[in-house]
Amino acid sequence: MATQQYKAWSVVGMSTLSFTVCFMIWMMFAVIGIPIKASLGLNETQFGILIAMPVLTGSLIRLPLGMWTDMFGGRIVFFVLMLSTVIPIYLISRCTEYWQFLVTGLFVGVAGGAFTVGIAYCARWFPKSRQGLAMGIFGAGNTGAAVTKLVAPLIMVGYGWSRVPQVYAILMLVTAILFWTFTYSDASHKAGKTVTVRDQLAILKDPKVWKYSQYYSIVFGGYVALALWMTKYYITEYGFDIKTAALMAAAFSIPGGLLRAVGGYFSDKFGAHTITWWVLWVSLTCLFFLSYPQTDVSIITVKGIKTFHLGLNAAIFTIIMFTMGIAFAIGKASVFKYISDDYPHNLGVVSGVVGLAGGMGGFLMPIIFGALVDLTGVRSSAFMLMFGIVWVSLVWMYWTEVRPVKISRHHQRQVANQATTL
Repeated sequence: MATQQYKAWSVVGMSTLSFTVCFMIWMMFAVIGIPIKASLGLNETQFGILIAMPVLTGSLIRLPLGMWTDMFGGRIVFFVLMLSTVIPIYLISRCTEYWQFLVTGLFVGVAGGAFTVGIAYCARWFPKSRQGLAMGIFGAGNTGAAVTKLVAPLIMVGYGWSRVPQVYAILMLVTAILFWTFTYSDASHKAGKTVTVRDQLAILKDPKVWKYSQYYSIVFGGYVALALWMTKYYITEYGFDIKTAALMAAAFSIPGGLLRAVGGYFSDKFGAHTITWWVLWVSLTCLFFLSYPQTDVSIITVKGIKTFHLGLNAAIFTIIMFTMGIAFAIGKASVFKYISDDYPHNLGVVSGVVGLAGGMGGFLMPIIFGALVDLTGVRSSAFMLMFGIVWVSLVWMYWTEVRPVKISRHHQRQVANQATTL
């Protein structure tokens, strides 16, 4: 008979594999959307809507999935979720009109809700002191975005874009069967039907939930948005072909998913607040440089007019994106460490709310990216938008977490000084 420890790690291993596959499929339009855009003659805004449509469903469904996970257990919810996407994934290969891609994208997007189910399912198998690590390992399934950038272009070049969803549909079906075979259930992890929907939704009144949602909207929402956007950005900004562009974009996606386990370990050791604070500062610094557009500056000198070019070349751009991918990976884990520390009995529903906020960030930002490019003609405007979002998060964190600690320490020093004087 399997031990509890064996069951716990088996659950984490299979859940991570399953989430990787789900994320591959969730990010599929980041690659196949490029030839679809060309064949349908879409503008940047329409392309943004196309690649973001699966993210919309995957975001909106996270709250009910979190509630169902608390009530019925993660294993059955995860399994049914994966099975429900197999047919819609295959149908993408049969689409010919823009609206058909949008509709099937909505159904395929359910795969993105796997995160909320899996994060609560895995965490409950471990003590509080190790939940950060467990959730970080599971969250490494975000590397599915990078896997899609490596695998999908190869399939497209050899067999055409329509073969990608056909292969992915088979992959999802096989993964669902393996997941059910090698995972376990524990009745003590379920809240049961005695917990009403109203009781679960009462958590929405807690302002901390909304603050954590804001943090997650950038570290996860920004990650999803850029994972969808970067392949096309490399093509239009630096003139790469789709295989090279997808490979370069993977330099952001790989650390953005794989190092999440490291973020979980650091969060267990140093605390969610400290890690998140530094993650936001590193992200802000990266976005400052990424925001600067390609610029030619002409200066009138005594010897005539001299022109200088300012802007990031592809190598420097990729290094900065790689750095930000690391920061986002660690930040995704640290935000959920906040949640596991503060809401151990409502992990599913709070994960659903925060995950919904992060997913909506991933849905809205690519659309806004496209609209900003159409309006301004400046491709780096996407990073300008994200710079503003990170700045809001830092200000919010300072006033609600950093400043109260400073005031408390100052008050403690005053009390200590008074006691010494007396």
